[in-house]
Amino acid sequence: MNKINRPHLSIVTIIALSISVNLFAPPTYAQGQDTRPNILLILADDLGYSDLGCYGSEIETPNIDKLAKNGLRFSQFYNTSRCCPSRAALLTGVYNHDAGIGEMTTKRAEPGYQGHITENTVTLAEVLKQAGYQTAMVGKWHVSNTIEQKDSEEQLKWLNHQVHYPLFSPIEQYPTRRGFDKFYGTIWGVVDYFDPFSLVNGEEAVQEVPSNYYHTDALNDTAAHYIKSLVQGDQPFFLYLAHNAPHWPLQALPEDIAKYEKTYQVGWYAIRKQRYERMVALGLIDPKQTPLSQALKADENWESNPSKAWDAHAMAVHAAMVDRMDQGIGRVIKALEESGALANTLILFLSDNGASPENCAAFGPGFDRPGETRDGKPISYPVNKDVLPGPQTTYASIGAKWANVANTPYREAKAQSYEGGVRTPLIAYWPEGLKAPKGSISKQVGHVMDFMATFIDLAAAKYPTTYKGHEIVAAEGLSLVPSLQGQSAVGHQELFNEHYNAKYVRQGDWKLVAKPNGQWHLYHLVEDGSENHDLAATYPDKVKELETKWNIWAKAHHVYPKPGK
Repeated sequence: MNKINRPHLSIVTIIALSISVNLFAPPTYAQGQDTRPNILLILADDLGYSDLGCYGSEIETPNIDKLAKNGLRFSQFYNTSRCCPSRAALLTGVYNHDAGIGEMTTKRAEPGYQGHITENTVTLAEVLKQAGYQTAMVGKWHVSNTIEQKDSEEQLKWLNHQVHYPLFSPIEQYPTRRGFDKFYGTIWGVVDYFDPFSLVNGEEAVQEVPSNYYHTDALNDTAAHYIKSLVQGDQPFFLYLAHNAPHWPLQALPEDIAKYEKTYQVGWYAIRKQRYERMVALGLIDPKQTPLSQALKADENWESNPSKAWDAHAMAVHAAMVDRMDQGIGRVIKALEESGALANTLILFLSDNGASPENCAAFGPGFDRPGETRDGKPISYPVNKDVLPGPQTTYASIGAKWANVANTPYREAKAQSYEGGVRTPLIAYWPEGLKAPKGSISKQVGHVMDFMATFIDLAAAKYPTTYKGHEIVAAEGLSLVPSLQGQSAVGHQELFNEHYNAKYVRQGDWKLVAKPNGQWHLYHLVEDGSENHDLAATYPDKVKELETKWNIWAKAHHVYPKPGK
């Protein structure tokens, strides 16, 4: 291991006519002589650990499952518990605070809280571009400072597509300015899946979308379109496909929702138990080491739940969003196959954090959430669960109990440092290059910042010490190549996290973790992978040792001083 210092023709037509932004010319290679792999990195948003069929779910994900069946699954892979920080670490190979995104996209005075990927880092695209790769991105960016209108009414008009402003963040922070030759997607995070805000093609705001637009389809079809173009080049390519799905709002196509309309009528606990049993059968977890954690609010009875019809429908929409994403990924894979590029393409699929427990209906319109559709239809935020989710005119989310199901078998969810917030499924598939047995499971302790080291290994690239006049922070990821080659790899001996004061340190199989402003709790993950039994009182010296390590890490990685402290 190396540690290093559905179709929419009008949209595709727009993209085909666009001018890609080339910031510097990469080295050239004679056609047919460059045998380095293409790299396709697919990131889902708010997908729970058990939301894929190959990780125990009842949701139909045959295309992703096929990748797992013929590839490698990781069982101990970590994100940083939330969208922006995970993307920052994934793209740069460093802890997210070192990349300037300790919290979200608001710019603050402290180095770890700039709210955008800072100039003291390089992105995967920048490094691979210098190594001769073509680069492209499709999907959710969400690692740049958001531009807001000072007048709240004007901001809502903008969100509602009733006024137009050309930039959604500073242009120098757009993907095309951080190494990507092509980009189609959203600069901000939250989207209306039928008419997304902050949609950009290259560097131009997309002011209208077709009447049959659905964002997940558009992203997958654009990725497939890009592939057909990229394979015409002499160099290998890196394509980053960052889905918004299944992040709230719960919006899906009726035919997809109908597939799951009865599935979740059995309730939270029944689905959670079924998922757990499938995970055990799949060999993903050892029930002796990782028993099913206590369900969230286990004393509440599904049959006496007054909103069970609404809740079951909400989860059906979530499943439909995952299902539709998988359908489109199948088209992306087909594009690779038809282009003759599938055999030598490394495909990686993961999630940015655990499923979200948020009740987005309580937020109401504002900041990144519209109050009306483009044609003036009011958008409902059903706090009282009186309007069903699914259509464009509703903003709702699955809530904490279904998030607990999605994150089976673990505790907690997005934004927390417990395993339900930070552990992600990861699938690697590479027909020509994967030496690990097909369908096998790697226990390598990995982290989203490991992609930098991995891609450098595969691309024979170099990680710079300086870039465009800036000193570059040393990367801290470890290469995943040994696991891809079927070798036994331990991975990180120590990992750390902090997000809005939720935090952990993992050292070997020990993990010290705390909720925001809460006390530390100690767990031994080999014996208690679900974090059920707090050992802090039994091993106070271990608590002190790990707390000291976390504090040293926090000071060295710009966690402190925190804004406002």
